[in-house]
Amino acid sequence: MISTRYDRTRDEIADLLADEPAYRLDQIWEGLYRDCAEPEDWTTLPKTLRERLAADLPRALTEVTRSLSDDGQTVKYLWELVDGHRIETVLMLYPDRATVCVSSQAGCAMACSFCATGQAGFSRHLGVGEIVEQVALARREALALDRRVSNIVFMGMGEPLANTTAVFEACRRINGDLGISARSITVSTVGIIPGIRALAEFELPVNLAVSLHSAADSSRDPIVPINRRYPLDDLVEVCGEYLRERRRRVSFEWALIDGVNDSDTDAEQLARLCRRLRPSAHVNLIPLNPTPGYATVGSSPARVRAFRQRLEELGVNATVRQNRGTEIAAACGQLAASGGDGAQPVALTSPGGTGGVSSSRPA
Repeated sequence: MISTRYDRTRDEIADLLADEPAYRLDQIWEGLYRDCAEPEDWTTLPKTLRERLAADLPRALTEVTRSLSDDGQTVKYLWELVDGHRIETVLMLYPDRATVCVSSQAGCAMACSFCATGQAGFSRHLGVGEIVEQVALARREALALDRRVSNIVFMGMGEPLANTTAVFEACRRINGDLGISARSITVSTVGIIPGIRALAEFELPVNLAVSLHSAADSSRDPIVPINRRYPLDDLVEVCGEYLRERRRRVSFEWALIDGVNDSDTDAEQLARLCRRLRPSAHVNLIPLNPTPGYATVGSSPARVRAFRQRLEELGVNATVRQNRGTEIAAACGQLAASGGDGAQPVALTSPGGTGGVSSSRPA
């Protein structure tokens, strides 16, 4: 695999500039991480140097299409990687800020039943540069619309904690070089216990979100097959270790599926599980989004409200997340490197909202 633009460390870029004045490194670093611009647009540099850097610092991602929804406030990008694999990223624009939902793998090996990425299977891990470039390119568009990227969520394609080496280094770059607070970075997992332990030891205080979807092994096994390897008792135990080590709340993600995990009994099982953690985990309720490989529909709005109410009666804090980008297959569980409906290879011009994850506020 060739070394692409955001794979390069500062020292490695300095090596490319051995014949240039020392201050050129700062100019290039600002072009990459402050402006997130293309080398040909780094007008503080001589034209010949810009041309050389464009060749020496190739892009990892080529835009195939973009899909817009929510009046342009949700933008899903379909990227092609250097080796031909494809991934998706979602930019979620709000009136004064933006969130970027990034992918960590091409495809996913976790095979969660309702998830389009899992239905498609696993291709490969993404490298550091491929992850960071997703953020940089989305940030460039947000900056053009006077929006500050305030939050990063690893909730796109793939299982982040199956790719910890690249994901952790990408978090360091996003925090240290792009300047996004570690407390505004959320790493999601279906429950990879070694990865959660590694995250507990990670030097940056990023957030942990666990895609739970059931509080009983018998019903979680078919929804999240990795549960057979890392069952709920072990998962809750390691979440408790994470809480004690990091003193940061764990969030549980719960896709509400009609007749599968949305009964009062399901809510009561979930509440008992949450109470095993001190402080209790926060629950994000996400009405299931449609995917081609899963016929069961999401819970009705009335059932979603009742489920949340029952959790709150039992002392569990819960938020119902608003689905956005569903019609372009950009919402939670829908990313599959397909481009979605209404794909448009056009520049983003509308201000905006939310997308590749479902959200009411930034994660």
